[in-house]
Amino acid sequence: MPRARAPRNEPISIAGTTVEPGRRALIEVPVSRLPTATSLNLPIVVVHGLRPGPRLWLSATVHGDELNGMEIIRRVLDVVRPRQFAGTLVAAPIVNVFGMLGGTRYLPDRRDLNRSFPGSAKGSLASRLAHLFMTNVVAVCDMGIDLHTGSDHRFNLPQIRGDLEDPATRELAEAFGAPVSIHSPLRDGSLREAARRRGIPVLVFEGGEAHRFNDTVIAAGTDGVVRVLAHLGLRTVEPVPAPRRTRLVRHTTWVRARRTGILRTTVQAGQKVDRGEVLGVIADAVGGSATAMHAPLAGLVIGHTQYPLVHRGDALFHLADLDPAAKGTAARLPRR
Repeated sequence: MPRARAPRNEPISIAGTTVEPGRRALIEVPVSRLPTATSLNLPIVVVHGLRPGPRLWLSATVHGDELNGMEIIRRVLDVVRPRQFAGTLVAAPIVNVFGMLGGTRYLPDRRDLNRSFPGSAKGSLASRLAHLFMTNVVAVCDMGIDLHTGSDHRFNLPQIRGDLEDPATRELAEAFGAPVSIHSPLRDGSLREAARRRGIPVLVFEGGEAHRFNDTVIAAGTDGVVRVLAHLGLRTVEPVPAPRRTRLVRHTTWVRARRTGILRTTVQAGQKVDRGEVLGVIADAVGGSATAMHAPLAGLVIGHTQYPLVHRGDALFHLADLDPAAKGTAARLPRR
């Protein structure tokens, strides 16, 4: 008997545009107009596979100054071919178009888009943009990966954040293969929280710093996304194997400045530290007394400030607790 042909995918419709199976399309969703009467659009790239399969979204620059995710998405799109694809990839490389153009985390109304989901068609500018994204991207997908960087001069080791108690989310995190995957509580108004309410698992990738590209982080993010695509059976290029299994972490802590002064950091992201090890020294500009910052636990440096001028109470070093018996959940990222 002749072998039965694999079923063909159905067309997908986003913002009034229909994409046929085996096609790739750029859809520009109207967002707003600037005071100059210039139109702003939300660009969405749809890679609609010839054969049916999972629908995954990728999003970046929800915070407009966090640029690594934009480049990760570009690199992923370079290697996917719709006629060899089983499923659908919906990519939104520039979600916060206002912030990206202005080089700022926020929208013109100073609202944080990642505190504005699920949004409203009649709400604030941030609320309207959140609603637009939920309606045109999240609503047509089965799962998502939201790409971020550190903020406020902070550098983050490539890491996954998500609800690791949810089996589907944990499976995606393990497939991604970041150095660490951190169980993280949901934040009210975040994209992850709004999607979770719809039963849609979401990974948040954190890596690098705002305002610039970090090549090693971009490579890690690209490789991780491609591994997820392969895990889902979306038939893309052969993924680069993860160097090692992701380390699952339930507890993290921030080390904060004990005094105001100038910080000289002695560790870097990805470095293991022992309890009591010196992470950096704070002194003043003319010598004076120096205060050492010590690790409160044996852990892994997953983030640190890049800015040497610090005030008492500033978050300086983010440590993942490597004790497998550690309880609790991850410390929240400042302003994430």
